[in-house]
Amino acid sequence: MRQVSRRSMVGGMTALALGAATRANASPRPHGSGKGACTVRHVVEKTWHTRQPTVMFPDLAQEFWDAHPEFWDPAEGRLVTRSLTWVLRRNNRVVLVDTGIGNNKERPGSPDFHQQKSRYLDLLGIRPEKVDLVINTHLHTDHVGWNTRLDRGRWVPTFPSATYVFPEADYEHFRDDPAVEDSVTPVIRAGKAVLWRGKRHRIDRDLVLESAPGHTPGASVLKLRDRAVFLGDLLHNPAQLLEPATNSFFCLDPAQARASRARVLDWAADTGAAVHPTHFPGGRITRTGHGFRLLD
Repeated sequence: MRQVSRRSMVGGMTALALGAATRANASPRPHGSGKGACTVRHVVEKTWHTRQPTVMFPDLAQEFWDAHPEFWDPAEGRLVTRSLTWVLRRNNRVVLVDTGIGNNKERPGSPDFHQQKSRYLDLLGIRPEKVDLVINTHLHTDHVGWNTRLDRGRWVPTFPSATYVFPEADYEHFRDDPAVEDSVTPVIRAGKAVLWRGKRHRIDRDLVLESAPGHTPGASVLKLRDRAVFLGDLLHNPAQLLEPATNSFFCLDPAQARASRARVLDWAADTGAAVHPTHFPGGRITRTGHGFRLLD
């Protein structure tokens, strides 16, 4: 791990409280009581129609999608996706997992992300200076956007009191990407970041990042004990639960991505942990056939 900031990280997260609420910006749900209580909710920055299913998931034939209209919008012929941030709160400490698309970002090659003007901070409902920790599961453009905001022509950390945690392998791989240049590098230059590498990075007794490469070189998941795992893009769509060998066309190393997905989903099914990706809420899962399905 390369320490870029000496600021100590948030500590003491324990129990989980959330289901697979599908409504936007689900209300926090308490789990446990007293010192160990924790609440978790998700904030929806944006919902939009994206690619045709067989373009996004080349491994799955059209016949699969015809049999599962719940996983896409057949009337439009396209998938529907969302950009979520997961918000964990314990004892007045706040952790954000992935920060979406961001406002005012130059993304001319991605019209859905270009020069967005969203109410993300209002939806978050937390003063930026009250956020203690920001975790990016990987460094794709729709996971890092609100790391920074535009201030008099300069990109500055949106959450000035927070420590940001980035996978170093992704930073090395995507260093020259515009999203990294405007949403990651300014945080590092401000001395607010920790870059980690290896198989795991423990944040405290209850929160641990584990490497889950394939989608990107530094892709990771965040485990909250055996209560939940925040997946990033290990899953893009519930279809990948039924067919866990299915990758999106964004996965840089398909074999690694399949192995990471199988390992994490097996763990979640065995422990009863809820799975929570960045593009749909997820929930607890069980095995079915050669795959899984949501229980919640």
